Amino acid sequence: MDILFAQIQADLRSNDALRQSSALLQALQQSAAGRDISVIAKSAVEEIVASPASAVSKKLAFDLIRSTRLTADLWEIVCTGIRDDLNFPDPDVTAAAISILSAIPSYRLGKLINDCNKEISACFDSVSDNLRFSITETLGCILARDDLVTLCENNINLLDRVSNWWNRIAQNMLDKSDSVSKVAFESVGKLFQEFETKRMSRLAGDKLVDTENSVAIRSNWISSMVDFVWKKRNALMSRALILPVESFRATIFPLVYAVKAVASGSIEVIKKLSRSSKNRNNTTPDSGNAESFVGVSDVVSHLAPFLVSSLDPALIFEVGINMLYLADVSGGKPEWASGSIIAILTLWDRQEYSSARESIVRAVVTNLHLLDLSMQVSLFKKLLHMVRNLRAESDRMHALACICRTALCVDLFAKESVRRGQKPVAATDIASLFEDARIKDDLNSVTSKSLFREELVAMLVESCFQLSLPLPEQKNSGMESRVIGALAYGTGYGALNWTEPALEVVEVCRPCVKWDCDGRTYAIDCYLKLLVRLCHIYDTRGGVKRVKDGASQDQILNETRLQNLQRELVRGLQEVSTPRITARLLWAISEHIDLEGLDPLLADDPEDQLNIIVSNIHKVLFNIDSSASTTNRLQDVQAVLLCAQRLGSRNARAGQLLSKELEEFRSNPSADSVNKHQCRIILQRIKYVSSHSDDKWAGVSETRGDYPFSHHKLTVQFYDTSAAQDRKLEGLIHKAILELWRPDPNELTLLLTKGIDPSLIKVPPSAFTLTGSSDPCYVLNLTEIELNRVDIRVGLSGGLYFMDGSPQAVRQLRDLNSQEPVLCSVTVGVSHFERCALWVQVLYYPFHGTPADYEGDYSEEDPQVMRQRKSLRPEIGEPVILRCQPYKIPLTELLMPHKISPVEYFRLWPSLPAIVESTGTYTYEGSGFKATAAQQYGESPFLSGLKSLSSKPFHKVCSHIIRTVAGFQLCYAAKTWYGGFVGMMIFGASEVSRNVDLGDETTTMICKFVVRASDASITKEIGSDLQGWMDDLTDGSVHYMPEDEVKEAAAERLRISMERIALLKAAQPRKTKSPKPDVDEDEEEEEEKEEDEEGKETEGKVKEKKIKGPSTLFKLTAEEVESRALQAAVLQEWHELCKDRKTKVN
Repeated sequence: MDILFAQIQADLRSNDALRQSSALLQALQQSAAGRDISVIAKSAVEEIVASPASAVSKKLAFDLIRSTRLTADLWEIVCTGIRDDLNFPDPDVTAAAISILSAIPSYRLGKLINDCNKEISACFDSVSDNLRFSITETLGCILARDDLVTLCENNINLLDRVSNWWNRIAQNMLDKSDSVSKVAFESVGKLFQEFETKRMSRLAGDKLVDTENSVAIRSNWISSMVDFVWKKRNALMSRALILPVESFRATIFPLVYAVKAVASGSIEVIKKLSRSSKNRNNTTPDSGNAESFVGVSDVVSHLAPFLVSSLDPALIFEVGINMLYLADVSGGKPEWASGSIIAILTLWDRQEYSSARESIVRAVVTNLHLLDLSMQVSLFKKLLHMVRNLRAESDRMHALACICRTALCVDLFAKESVRRGQKPVAATDIASLFEDARIKDDLNSVTSKSLFREELVAMLVESCFQLSLPLPEQKNSGMESRVIGALAYGTGYGALNWTEPALEVVEVCRPCVKWDCDGRTYAIDCYLKLLVRLCHIYDTRGGVKRVKDGASQDQILNETRLQNLQRELVRGLQEVSTPRITARLLWAISEHIDLEGLDPLLADDPEDQLNIIVSNIHKVLFNIDSSASTTNRLQDVQAVLLCAQRLGSRNARAGQLLSKELEEFRSNPSADSVNKHQCRIILQRIKYVSSHSDDKWAGVSETRGDYPFSHHKLTVQFYDTSAAQDRKLEGLIHKAILELWRPDPNELTLLLTKGIDPSLIKVPPSAFTLTGSSDPCYVLNLTEIELNRVDIRVGLSGGLYFMDGSPQAVRQLRDLNSQEPVLCSVTVGVSHFERCALWVQVLYYPFHGTPADYEGDYSEEDPQVMRQRKSLRPEIGEPVILRCQPYKIPLTELLMPHKISPVEYFRLWPSLPAIVESTGTYTYEGSGFKATAAQQYGESPFLSGLKSLSSKPFHKVCSHIIRTVAGFQLCYAAKTWYGGFVGMMIFGASEVSRNVDLGDETTTMICKFVVRASDASITKEIGSDLQGWMDDLTDGSVHYMPEDEVKEAAAERLRISMERIALLKAAQPRKTKSPKPDVDEDEEEEEEKEEDEEGKETEGKVKEKKIKGPSTLFKLTAEEVESRALQAAVLQEWHELCKDRKTKVN
């Protein structure tokens, strides 16, 4: 390999263009094979880039530079070569030099552009199509990036030049060359996309915070581009039509974005954001409503033919998406949306577009509201089948949420239109929308292999609950405002109008209570929750209201439907598959059923509603054969006992029937003691109500509309697959619902809707010592002399890597003046959860810049003379290392808070496979009882060592603090950047200082840190340096104690305690006379563990006879003793509090 590299370097040093290009091709092959070609890259920079060469060699050399990493010295040589090539007579050489500008590091780019601004501007006027193409493409990639916007903030001259170059790029959209025109359209499109998504900046690794100036700079460029496109829209559309068909796709987005900005009025807000005096005085002259609508229509007419005539799926999709974007403007026609949606749906069966089915469905369902009612209804069933076949869960949930919201919109809008006298549209109700054979079969079957029916029912119900909440206010026009407007039109801003589609939802989804879902209950719980809410709102317990009571016809109809639904559910109780759902459905029905409306003549009829309910209560009470996956007997029995109590208290016949069942259950062996006591209390209540029938008993309360059951299982020890699936489905549905109904607006949307608000624009971070976040590093020359050259080298260890892929970062600072700060920055990422650090090295070259170090300009001389003079340059000398210090990034910086409920936390805790434990100590100030117990109403002093945990990226799940004994348990949850779960429990116990009385200083706290994680690599990294982990958590407040020291300290405390106990025993007077030698012998035998069983029994009898004292029926366990001691301590604390309060009052 060394021979090959030597041959390549020799070819590069030759003046033969063919040999040079061949050598560069070989080097690129070696780079593609993964070999280190840094040596060849250095030769290419010195022999090709910095010297005159052919255009082909220059392009290949720049490709080689892009495939490797250069040091700062080599980048300086590259920049010098670029400056020389910009004045080269051959435009192809200049075009190659222009193309490498996008690869120049950010810290060097600003100076290079400033130095070469005249040459760069001259490239736009070149007669060479290749050069104009190169300058338009390269600047289009560079000028939209975050780093260049930041450079423009600090340099007003650079800002003027960049703004002028954007205008030149815009003019190139009308260039005579097809390639130049296409790349100009692409460049303007990138600027528009970067304004909203910052996609290019994210790909480049930039995570810069937008300041007020950077927003203004981008807004200024956007407004100028929109103005140009709007004024020249007819010429641009004509130019796009004569481009080759494969290039037409690039022209669509810039035209559509600019026209939409003018038509929707967002350009005016963008101009306000730009804070430009020119934009304030000159508004768009053609921004009237009529003119803007004509402009939108022209663009739609320009794009529409491609929907039916094009054979390229990507072009059809691009045209369809952008026409939907235009159909959303004020005055947009449904025909624009319908043609686009139909064209996009034709791509579903195209083989070459099968991988983009998620994009197709997302595009259609997101814009479904733009169609008229009949079109939405006709597409509804087809979309349901499409969504069912989507593979990605997130896309399927988002599409399902859109479809369910559309169904509610259609139903509400159609009914309100009929109320206002318009002609009704067929099949617009919820039942008709879901009237599909396959959907009905799925809903009516007991078992199913697919989860789609559960997703559908849960999403419909959750959408109804969202509809019951106040609709979000929408001040801007757009897609969401249309949806909110349709919902508001349908509900009439009424509080209960949402219940009409909700009533249809519970009717359509009624078969779900009969499902057997292998233990999953989330969808059925959602359904019963909505049913209970509707029964509470319409007060079904009181029967159907009458007109003379003030009820409207719609209310009477809805209450009648709900009563009929209840009767159907009661009749279907025998068909419910799982006892768990039977108990919950019994509670939902019995709590809200109208018992007074039952026919007394059917009291002995087995089809009577009350008889069916009582028989099913009997079935649940005596069910002992079901598996744990289908029943939770403890909860089910409690539910039906509650049903029996409330039913028996409300109705005399129900009380008689249920009394028999409860008496039978009390005498059954399956009832435990708690259930028997409950039955006795319930029977007494029913007896009291029956004997006081004329009095209204206060124990019968009204319904509340709450559903007390949940799919969450309160089990910590066992992992339940069905519960995990329920939790996953709930998370997916809630996320999709919130993203659709209550989306979090991005910063740009807030700026466009609310105008300029300084509170919305983030302040850039200030400089401080590196902590792992985005902190700048300043270099300051504190000497009184000017330093000729200082190198700042940054190395990485652990999981850190440079975002640009280089092995190290070097910043060369020349002519560093005294007391003048210079900002240096590097962008790094962390590949995985691991301890990492930045190693900063400062090197000073005292002998750099001597007269012998001649840096002349050899651009006009012979290349051979250049090489000879370069080789004769003296060395810069050995550097002096001024400082080399690592900046360790805390492990806690690689975590994020994870919000989780305590129930979920304790359920998840035992299933986490990886665990690491450690013990730490800290001291706190305080004395005696007041330090630990009564006087501390605020922050406990014994938690002072853990104060810094509040600022760490942990979510505090719960805490248990026992002030009496200065003990606590703290629970925290977090996730790593890479998705791993980390749970941490901290147990603390205060230790009394030695050789003092009990009431004196207690300043030492012993903490037990228990960390459990989903991945062993997390705990391994934490356990590799436990003291470092505690320092990261507590900022150095807690000191790690090795396990050996912990055991030794515990043994020492035990020994001292035993000695004190022995002294106390020895000091106690002997109350009983017993043979001293026998007792001593028996004690020795117990210590040596050599006595037999008979000896133990004899000794026990002797002790019982001779030692008399208080006795109990049972012996206390260790836990009971501890509990009693804790109760005594709490009572003592309470008495102390009472004493202190009395003292303060007096």
